[in-house]
Amino acid sequence: MRSVAAGFVLVLAFAAPVAAQPESLAGKTVTLVIGFGPGGGYDLWGRLVGRHIGKHLPGSPTVVPQNMPGAGSYVAASHIYAAAPRDGTVIAIIARDAALGPLSGAPGARFDATKMSWLGSPTREHNACIANAGAKVKSVNDLRNHELILGDTGPGTGTRSYPKVLNDLLGTKFKLVSGFRSSADVFLAMERNEVEGICESLDSINQRKPEWIPQKIVNVLLQAGAESHPMLAGVPNVLTLARTEEEKKVLEYLYAGQDIGRPFVAPPDLPPEKLKMLRDAFSATMRDSEFIADVKRNKFELEPEDGEHLAGLINKIYATPKSVVDRVSNLIK
Repeated sequence: MRSVAAGFVLVLAFAAPVAAQPESLAGKTVTLVIGFGPGGGYDLWGRLVGRHIGKHLPGSPTVVPQNMPGAGSYVAASHIYAAAPRDGTVIAIIARDAALGPLSGAPGARFDATKMSWLGSPTREHNACIANAGAKVKSVNDLRNHELILGDTGPGTGTRSYPKVLNDLLGTKFKLVSGFRSSADVFLAMERNEVEGICESLDSINQRKPEWIPQKIVNVLLQAGAESHPMLAGVPNVLTLARTEEEKKVLEYLYAGQDIGRPFVAPPDLPPEKLKMLRDAFSATMRDSEFIADVKRNKFELEPEDGEHLAGLINKIYATPKSVVDRVSNLIK
């Protein structure tokens, strides 16, 4: 009887193998690539997550932020996709709109967003086009009659794509000045009156310049997002400006990145246990009380989404009709 029982246990052991466990990262360094220069919203979010995620990874490795600016984070995304090791030691934060780059055939977007390992986002986004209070443009109606000089942080970012499409689609008169490494540089240029405004994440504006909107140092001309933000009551949502159903579809696709938020990614084709390890660590960080307190100190809004949600959203975006994609792609060139 004892030998039969022993044999039964042996059969169970082979029939139900233990799931592969990720190896410890103790003593290793995890690089967190930030697709922009220092000081902007992506840099701040990247460093904030980097301060806390290490303790939720097996072995509590050291996490080191590394800025890799260029082409609106296409450089960082392409690096993660093709060059970074696929062992869980390199992750990145990239532009919310970078995922749309390959779909539209943007130069420099050398990656397949549907194959990226999406880890999650700490927040959803609300975009706002703002102008210095001293600018001639005071409202969205003024934008059809007067030029407004905006700073932009490169292709693949909303600072460039949104105003370009609005100019062609709705007849606004945004004039773009390129060459800024981050939104922080644009904010400084606004203070120096070198440019007059920016279309940027509301989160980033409130974090870097919390007094600008409440004290009416800037005027908010437009907002964009699936829902209007309570802070911007009375400011028109760009989706309401569409005059036809086709224009609405174009704008919905253009601003699809708002729900992507501030996405954290890892290389494609990770072993399943590595992907689970990174996603679990990211989700645990979002629930970490010290991280949450850090978010509040930085005046950010925490509206986290997990990696599976982001991956599903990317697949939905890539199912957009080709006619809509082509129209937006042609407008942002």
